[in-house]
Amino acid sequence: MNIKIRNSLFINTIVIALLLVLSACSNSSKSTTTSTKKVLNWMQTSEITTLDPSLPMDTASESQIIDSNEGLFRYGNKNKLEKGLAKTETVSKNGLTRTYTLRKSKWSNGQSVTAKDFVYGWKRTVDPKTGSQYSYLFSGVKNADAIMAGKKDYDSLGVKSIGKYKFVVHFDKRVPYFDQLLTKPYFFPENEKAVKKYGSKYGTSSKYVLSNGPYNLVNWNSGKNSWKLEKNKYYW
Repeated sequence: MNIKIRNSLFINTIVIALLLVLSACSNSSKSTTTSTKKVLNWMQTSEITTLDPSLPMDTASESQIIDSNEGLFRYGNKNKLEKGLAKTETVSKNGLTRTYTLRKSKWSNGQSVTAKDFVYGWKRTVDPKTGSQYSYLFSGVKNADAIMAGKKDYDSLGVKSIGKYKFVVHFDKRVPYFDQLLTKPYFFPENEKAVKKYGSKYGTSSKYVLSNGPYNLVNWNSGKNSWKLEKNKYYW
């Protein structure tokens, strides 16, 4: 083949390749600038049964409560345990007292999440009248076993608030894996006013709960197999 023709074909090939690259970059830039709203659709293995943090017994309910709420610790990137609403954690030398200083955060109605919300939520979960099937996870927290056995009142649980943002937990025995447990919904804060306001409806609909996590769960009622998660504007 003539050398000039070969060179011409080579140059044309390079030009076409460059044009394709530039076109792809242009389309990518265009899609980035014009797309302002991103929606993720996904499937769940089952429907939600409750949004009450004290009561979930299935993975669908638990995962949606975790998406719309937050406790003292959470799992972050690469499933690494990290602080959620706990700004700091102090453990006593004997391991029987843990003190958490809370971040300043809010419920989805704009009210502050306080140490009292943790005290109330934990006491409510271990109270046999609530009927939590996972209250046994509190075993080790002072008086939890006696409360669950009906031998002591739930108010004797070893938790207390100091001021607005300090939460203290006392233990009967060491629980080395306690921070991992705190990622579960049963250890999340609960707004006492909301629980008492909604009564038996609490957790049966997205209208009858408050969120304090990165998303608000909306458009769900008991028995409905679809719902939405929307950004919580109050999330810290």
